Amino acid sequence: MNIRIIFNLLLLVLSFSVNAGTSKTNFDKEAFYNAMAASDINSINNQLNIIKAASINEKEAYEGALLMKKAGLVTKAQEKLSLFKQGRSKLEAAIKKDKDNAEFSFLRLIIQEHAPKVVEYRNNINADVLAIRSNFKTLHPVVQQAINDYTKKSKVLKPL
Repeated sequence: MNIRIIFNLLLLVLSFSVNAGTSKTNFDKEAFYNAMAASDINSINNQLNIIKAASINEKEAYEGALLMKKAGLVTKAQEKLSLFKQGRSKLEAAIKKDKDNAEFSFLRLIIQEHAPKVVEYRNNINADVLAIRSNFKTLHPVVQQAINDYTKKSKVLKPL
């Protein structure tokens, strides 16, 4: 009888650990940054679905950046504005919660540098560049690579 209880407890613990790890393992930073760099709405939608299902701390920032990137790819003006506002709200909320997160500054910089003037989303470019430069070495290697790739086409962020 004791062996059966131990076996059942072991199965229960294993199922919890597998379920807990599932959401995190589906999210891939490299795939996220590849989608951000591309102009492919299917890649953006795929990443949005992965992020919505994931259990990650950066969820709000990633989703916000993707929504704003998607806004630049859709054709209807009303949808563009709606997606941009949703994304801006999510990204800015994430930044407000974690002001010192240089990765979030990088995401905002990507969007700000390419945002149309009409949306008035260019106020933090200099501060974001400074945050990225100051904290570059502390960032995840995938983020560092994304930054290095981005500097090749950026007008405001030069190679580090």
